[in-house]
Amino acid sequence: MLTLDRALYDAIVAHARRDHPDEACGVVAGPAGSDRPARFIPMLNAARSPTFYEFDSTDLLKLYRDLDDRDEEPVVIYHSHTATEAYPSRTDISYANEPGAHYVLVSTRDDVDVEFRSYRIVDGVVTEEPVEIG
Repeated sequence: MLTLDRALYDAIVAHARRDHPDEACGVVAGPAGSDRPARFIPMLNAARSPTFYEFDSTDLLKLYRDLDDRDEEPVVIYHSHTATEAYPSRTDISYANEPGAHYVLVSTRDDVDVEFRSYRIVDGVVTEEPVEIG
């Protein structure tokens, strides 16, 4: 189960809505080994695409160096889908290389309702998990 405080949930949803019609992406870091999301890190979608997201390689290198310096890890890796449900695509699954991370998807296809879902993706196997907002 992913437990997320309201401020982090709101920040992820706001980023997804702000970048619409392009997909938004980012990370929520937490202390290494804690599984506790703590620090919101919005990233730039280098693809600038409504159907695909890609972290800029330079930004990603800086992110991982920063995480190492702070003894943190990516607890949540999130992105948005702009016209489809919040379910990982084949591309999303193939790029999922953090087996300990929660992969959050937010669908921005509806202007009012928010579809916010979390998954574990390990070796190509997708397992949806409950999300608790506290």
